[in-house]
Amino acid sequence: MIYVIGIGPGNKEWMTLEALEAIEKSNAIVGYKTYINLIEDLIEGKEVIENGMRQEIDRCKRAIEEAKDGKTVAVISSGDAGIYGMAGLILELVSNEEADIEVKVVPGITASIGAAALLGAPIMHDFCHISLSDLLTPWDVIEKRLKLAADADFVICLYNARSKGRSEHLKKAFDLMSEFKGKDIPVGIVKDVGREKQDIHICTFETMDFERVDMTTMVIIGNKSTFIDDDKIITPRGYVL
Repeated sequence: MIYVIGIGPGNKEWMTLEALEAIEKSNAIVGYKTYINLIEDLIEGKEVIENGMRQEIDRCKRAIEEAKDGKTVAVISSGDAGIYGMAGLILELVSNEEADIEVKVVPGITASIGAAALLGAPIMHDFCHISLSDLLTPWDVIEKRLKLAADADFVICLYNARSKGRSEHLKKAFDLMSEFKGKDIPVGIVKDVGREKQDIHICTFETMDFERVDMTTMVIIGNKSTFIDDDKIITPRGYVL
């Protein structure tokens, strides 16, 4: 049995009861070491299998081997396991191997949902997720998605927005969207959503501060109806008030 668990941002208050119960039921915990550290108080006495960044395939293969040995395995993802997490990879590998292993995906609060709650209500209308990491997706595909989403006036949630190796990707993304996103469009920046060093900043498309953003930062860009009220970002659903 494999549970693929979204642990949310990592604080217990933002984890689902199902996630907590699945961890409790599991004999072996498999995950990226940074995420394992977030739940270390919940996994005392359990077998822990951890590795580093960009070792996702090895990690998932090990989880499958552990499950074949009869263990109940928890594969940990931050946020939601089905949004840039391990759910798809585990299911692909199990399918390719035609392994007789039950897999249950346990949902969690992803960064966009957590950040939106902290910002107010920026994703009340149609929105999309776009990752700016070009490790697995060609940059020309990312560019096309950014332009089309901005042209369609989606609220846009940017994952993997900026890293040391991709320090200019976020500015490039804003340049691409500027044809469709007005300078006064609200932008919410939330670093370390739900964690100890959480930081919230609200600005506009024109006043965006790219230096505030790193790999643990969620960036939410409003649509043409989105507005700022005091310290909240609100995207109207369309109700007549």
